[in-house]
Amino acid sequence: MMSYYTPTGGLPGQTELLTDRAIVKLAYTVIPKGVLRDIVTSSLPGFSNTRAWIIAKPTPSSAQTFSQLIVEISPGGEAAKPEPEAGVEGVIFVTTGALTLTLEGETHVLEEGGYAFLAPGANWSLKNEGDEITSFHWIRKAYEWLEGVDAPASFVTRDQDIEPTPMVGTDAWLTTRFADSSDMAHDMQVNIVTFKPGGSIPFAETHVMEHGLFVLEGKAVYHLNGDWVEVEAGDYMLLRAFCPQACYAGGPGDFRYLLYKDMNRQIKLT
Repeated sequence: MMSYYTPTGGLPGQTELLTDRAIVKLAYTVIPKGVLRDIVTSSLPGFSNTRAWIIAKPTPSSAQTFSQLIVEISPGGEAAKPEPEAGVEGVIFVTTGALTLTLEGETHVLEEGGYAFLAPGANWSLKNEGDEITSFHWIRKAYEWLEGVDAPASFVTRDQDIEPTPMVGTDAWLTTRFADSSDMAHDMQVNIVTFKPGGSIPFAETHVMEHGLFVLEGKAVYHLNGDWVEVEAGDYMLLRAFCPQACYAGGPGDFRYLLYKDMNRQIKLT
């Protein structure tokens, strides 16, 4: 059974220690699940009965190419026009509850594991029509147009409906790909990476792609720019371009995370 960690907020008691595992460095940031409390949420313009944890945004010490939010909508909450900026694409991934997405006039109900790619300029709205809180990740990126290439079309799918693809030579490291990485229309991907117990990234990846990783399930130890960091379900890692990265998944269950990366574009120099 797949599971998807969802923060619920709250506030630590006055008797608890204030130290935690939060790390902010030039190469990477770790936001542990204990940081996702009531007092660090934000309200979003155009949304009702909603709060959000903004875990990445373009700043010198955070993301450069995208923003990421964990959005919690209470029953009856909605947004008639969630995306305020023209030319911005997005991905929604639901971790709990049911979200009614109206996309280009067609209604979809996204439950746990539900995934939607929202093309730049798409007409869409959201509503929680159920009796329970709905929570989802919302990743936004300014789309980089290519001459002669149309932007990708919006689509809706589910984690449960896509067969993970194993990395070459192992069945312990797999990726659930929601879009074709070779399609030059896509300038980003949001996938799910799975490591079986004992699985690893067996070298220090050092690459141009920026990453946002939210741990959905399990635990592991990550090697980030020379530091060993333990992470578990509910933790978030922001890895900037060229941050060396590797990991070991120790078990006892699968280690899975939602992964953002930018891709398929030339570097702008002027």
